[in-house]
Amino acid sequence: MTVLVTGAAGFIGSHIARALLARGETVLGVDNFSPYYDPVLKFARLKPLREERSFTFLEADIADREAMLALADRHAIDRIVHLAAQPGVRHSLVDPFVYVQANVMGHLVMLELTRRLKDLKHFVYASSSSVYGANRKQPFAVADRVDRPVSLYAATKRADELMTEAYVHQFGLRASGLRYFTVYGPWGRPDMSPYIFAKAIHGGRPITLFHGGAVKRDYSYIDDIVAGTLVVLDKPAVAPGHRL
Repeated sequence: MTVLVTGAAGFIGSHIARALLARGETVLGVDNFSPYYDPVLKFARLKPLREERSFTFLEADIADREAMLALADRHAIDRIVHLAAQPGVRHSLVDPFVYVQANVMGHLVMLELTRRLKDLKHFVYASSSSVYGANRKQPFAVADRVDRPVSLYAATKRADELMTEAYVHQFGLRASGLRYFTVYGPWGRPDMSPYIFAKAIHGGRPITLFHGGAVKRDYSYIDDIVAGTLVVLDKPAVAPGHRL
């Protein structure tokens, strides 16, 4: 059987695919090489994966219904790790339509794919800590309010959670949504603060502090994210359900 990993050329997706291959899984990777940041980095992440016999790659957009739904007839997929999305909180204010197309329509296509996979055991997808929005209670908890998004990106991720809940109720899907907090580590995204800070330090430039330097932020190391994601993937709900 095959694990489908969307966003396989992305930061988290490439690490997840590598970990799955390392434990003997057959992996189907999908990515569209979005130019949100230099695709050269994505090609570099993908190169070692494509050298693995148990890895197959398809360049496709997850919002392409025809391409994605056809996977049900071509591959024996029994688990999905859906990580493909348009990232970036600030950029969602600049180009909102791209976010709705990738994060809402793309997620809907993936949910439709789950309906066509008769042997599907588990649908795991990336939500975001951004869904907590204007919630001031800290530390955040799953039960906290998520109805006050402060960016369109956050709104699209919350929409993904709600759509998944509907499909679980209607079609008996076993699903888990992961609200990742800022992830860092090897092969990371160049637009993320750890890499911006490191580049500034290396170049002898100051790091800009906002709000008087009083801002606090949690970061998650990529190896911990991979380990946690695989634990979730391996333990679907006993009965149809949706876990966050």
